[in-house]
Amino acid sequence: MNQFNRFNLPLCLVVEEGLFEHVDETVASYLPQIKGQKTIIVTEQFLSDLYPGYLAEIQRDFKDSEIYLSEEGSFDQAMELAKHICIQNIKVVIGFGGGRVLDVAKYAAFVSKAVYICLPTTLSNDSLASPFSVLQTEGMNRKTLGCKIPTAILVDTDMIMKAPKGQTLSGIGDTISKHTALFDWQLAAKHEGKPVDDFAYAIARMAYDSVYHCDDKSLTSKTFIRILSRALVMGGLAMEIAGSSRPSSGAEHLFCHAIEEYYPQLKISHGMAVALGSVGACIFQGRDETQLIEVCKAYGIELNPAAYGITKEIFADAWMRAPETRKDRFSILSTTQLNREWLDMIYDRMAGVR
Repeated sequence: MNQFNRFNLPLCLVVEEGLFEHVDETVASYLPQIKGQKTIIVTEQFLSDLYPGYLAEIQRDFKDSEIYLSEEGSFDQAMELAKHICIQNIKVVIGFGGGRVLDVAKYAAFVSKAVYICLPTTLSNDSLASPFSVLQTEGMNRKTLGCKIPTAILVDTDMIMKAPKGQTLSGIGDTISKHTALFDWQLAAKHEGKPVDDFAYAIARMAYDSVYHCDDKSLTSKTFIRILSRALVMGGLAMEIAGSSRPSSGAEHLFCHAIEEYYPQLKISHGMAVALGSVGACIFQGRDETQLIEVCKAYGIELNPAAYGITKEIFADAWMRAPETRKDRFSILSTTQLNREWLDMIYDRMAGVR
């Protein structure tokens, strides 16, 4: 890797129907060197019970590979798994699951220097293709840790169609949040006197545009599932190229972090929280939030904070605390004086969206 090519890209990205029925053949056509290598499949008990046939097939295809159940999504568990991979001389790690499982598998593979193959069962966020893992540390605290982008990403559209609707909506929310994240990245670059990586910016913008301008916005459409899959992968690639999460994370993610850290009892996904945060961030940025609201309505994303148990008090408090969740992240919040009256107005605006 030379100074002009400092980033990694997946060697394989395949999105098709019934893909999980022939994972070995697909991987072998791109990565023949891993044939016969010792392999471990990382998943969780719920998915093991729900899809025993898929997992048994993958196990057989990869020489009766071991199954490891990840339930915590924690840094400690990722390190425990990495230790096991090293001791057992395992060369290939397959992540089969959603965000929490994939983050554990990805980080463990990075630490142990194993090949990592990503098999997402949901499209809930862009971490499936990013060079970062978000892992639980102490209590409810979570930390974003740098690692390596997957070597191969295989998306089975049939599998995604079986996922709960809310998880797909979460993936849409994470994608459209790039509208405000990219604005904050430009703002931060100007403040810090650093250039924005134009290529990373363009890829992240393409991810947003592909979802925003998609003619088929049906969550049951395989055409849309393919578009969302690629949009989420593009989001991950943009972060890899930029060398940071800036193309995908701005003030809207700080709001999400505050909700996750201070109000863990709320039942709201990461993608839904950043979608809510994007509307507020767009207003703070002095831009027209109508575009964001319209795309959320088109996909059926509920923007009323009360639908997630977020009261006016919680909403205001989360925005006030947001900058403290990541003090090193310059965003529109760094130059904005928030007040309760303004935040209540935004809350009412979102609550009134129909």
